Amino acid sequence: MIRGLDTAVKRLRKQVFTEIARLAYESTNLNDDIEAIPYKISPGDVPQYRESIWRERAIASERVRLAMGLSLRPEDTPVHLTAGLSESNISEKYYEPPLMQVIPSACDACTPNAYKVTDNCRGCVAHPCVEVCPKGAVSLVDGRSHIDTEKCIQCGKCKAACPYDAIAHEIRPCAEACGVHAIESDSLGRAYINPDKCVSCGMCMVNCPFGAIADKSQIFQMIRAMKEGGEMIAEVAPAIAGQFGPNVTAGKIKAALMDLGFSEVYEVALGADMGAATEAKHYVEEVLPGHLPFLLTSCCPSWSMLARLYFPDMIDKISNALTPMVATARTIKQKHPHAKVVFIGPCASKKLEASRHDIRSDVDFVITFEELDAIFEARGIDMSTYEKEVEVHDATGAGRGYAVAGGVAEAIEKCIQAYYPDVEVNIEHAESLAECRKVLLMAKAGKMDGCLIEGMGCPGGCVGGAGTIAPVNKAAQAVKKVVRESDETIPPKELAEIHLD
Repeated sequence: MIRGLDTAVKRLRKQVFTEIARLAYESTNLNDDIEAIPYKISPGDVPQYRESIWRERAIASERVRLAMGLSLRPEDTPVHLTAGLSESNISEKYYEPPLMQVIPSACDACTPNAYKVTDNCRGCVAHPCVEVCPKGAVSLVDGRSHIDTEKCIQCGKCKAACPYDAIAHEIRPCAEACGVHAIESDSLGRAYINPDKCVSCGMCMVNCPFGAIADKSQIFQMIRAMKEGGEMIAEVAPAIAGQFGPNVTAGKIKAALMDLGFSEVYEVALGADMGAATEAKHYVEEVLPGHLPFLLTSCCPSWSMLARLYFPDMIDKISNALTPMVATARTIKQKHPHAKVVFIGPCASKKLEASRHDIRSDVDFVITFEELDAIFEARGIDMSTYEKEVEVHDATGAGRGYAVAGGVAEAIEKCIQAYYPDVEVNIEHAESLAECRKVLLMAKAGKMDGCLIEGMGCPGGCVGGAGTIAPVNKAAQAVKKVVRESDETIPPKELAEIHLD
């Protein structure tokens, strides 16, 4: 696992986002400044990461395009780096799918799935690898084990039986991380994301050691909109706890965002509180009487997309509660109807959720913690030494706990226990798309009747999202600390009666 490590890929992404943010703030000659970014990332004649300086710059050019919200260029057609720039040099650009894209020139064409005998093989007398293979694919050649790839069915029994761990399982890291099997191969053996299967969780992106997968960004357009004037309001997801260091409080984040130019900052945990109260009511009124066999939470867009795409007969089992991002945004728009709302969170798939036609009027921009970190860098804001602080009192511990796996179900359970003390609630939760699929299969088979089921597309929950910058375990601890220290434990029951449609 490379999550939580300060790798070259992580530094490269931050450098690109930082340069794009600087362009948005400072550039007076956009075309020339964009052309210069690949040379800033790979200066001189000696490559830092690849075999060729030219390949490094070609890859950097595609990273720049995605960071500007542009699509990748075709490999077989001459297209200028800044082609389509006029369409992105605006303040109201929306994400256009596909969100996750493989940069072909960056992909190493990893072996999709194969077992390979390594130099650890001792050619032992027992050769258990040969004995356990159900297809006769393993044999002894010149005193060493050999796997016939034509016969091999990738069952892994040979690897499990080898006493010397001499058999390696080669698999694409991006494919292994994808819980919906959306990673395929193109004609040259490079990774390809099937858009009909992808739910945009971004786990492929954060697990690729070559940084060959990237998502589109709106930071350029968001900064442009801010420079044009007008009211800009940020809504910040609860997973931000711990992202910028153990001593960086929500109050410091709010102050720093206001230094960037936001007129106000709200906690998305406010919308989570609304969701917890609403889904508590739904469970009691719909599941307990038997109107629904079970209830699926609605806050994770990748989980909802998984259910809708792969289990369409379960669509009516998904809670109709607004996601915390949307509920908070609509609350903001009621108070500030002319403001632009920027969601700042850990989640890649929120970018596409905000682009849906029924949500575009609520959420104007979505940026991740990773992108915010680059904006702070571009503006000279160092959160490790930042001292300003503004009070934050928008939400309760229940809503703030949505950021960790199990936190949504726990918040709803606490609400049910407080609002309906005689009701017993059955809770299930799953984290990672692979586990979410298993739970949905069990629900389809009738093994989850009577349950409230929380699904989180990312391992660890929102703190493990593709747009986070802190190690998952440390971020989870920070969120739980915030929950413990919250003045209010659960939201009032009346929040379930607020209509924001």
